[in-house]
Amino acid sequence: MNLKRIPLVPSLVAFALLALAPDASAQLFKPRAVKRPSAYISKQPPAKINRGLESQITPENSTVVVSLSQQRAFLKIRDTDNVYIDTPISSGKRSGMTPTGSFTVLEKDADHRSSIYGDFVDRRSGRTVRSGISTKVDSAPAGTKYVGAPMKFFCRLTFTGVGMHVGILPGYPASHGCIRLPSDIAPLIYQKVKLGTPVSIIQ
Repeated sequence: MNLKRIPLVPSLVAFALLALAPDASAQLFKPRAVKRPSAYISKQPPAKINRGLESQITPENSTVVVSLSQQRAFLKIRDTDNVYIDTPISSGKRSGMTPTGSFTVLEKDADHRSSIYGDFVDRRSGRTVRSGISTKVDSAPAGTKYVGAPMKFFCRLTFTGVGMHVGILPGYPASHGCIRLPSDIAPLIYQKVKLGTPVSIIQ
């Protein structure tokens, strides 16, 4: 018996099996389908509105609680457990970008634009030349002007620019510090708060 030929037997058997079962070999080496990035994003539960409280909650008795760990905001009747709106949010993408503590609404502007983040657009045509820029680090190319990013239904909470406004909610913290709200929820909160309305941001 030639012992050198023995190791070839398993290989020959495997080759024969693959030759007899081409479908099996195709399944074995078939490339996996690539998932879209959105498939990996954890979707937040949608906003809930308690319509029974709509007439009871007013700018005079409302308060907002923002939970960074839950990525939710709650518009409540002050000094009660009655929640009018429970909504998903997107807060600062890094720890500390959205401050915690007790705040009040300092300013309301339904058509606010950012003074820091936005685009450089051509002065003549209005065409966007560079998008997603920061005036803190980017210089305007010749012949362009700065146009701030829209922050609809903005409610300012700090003098450094943090506030609540309409924004994209990807399912995780992604802002520069502001509290982004769904486009259909931000106007409702805007209507039910006033200058001086208390806002608590908690972990």
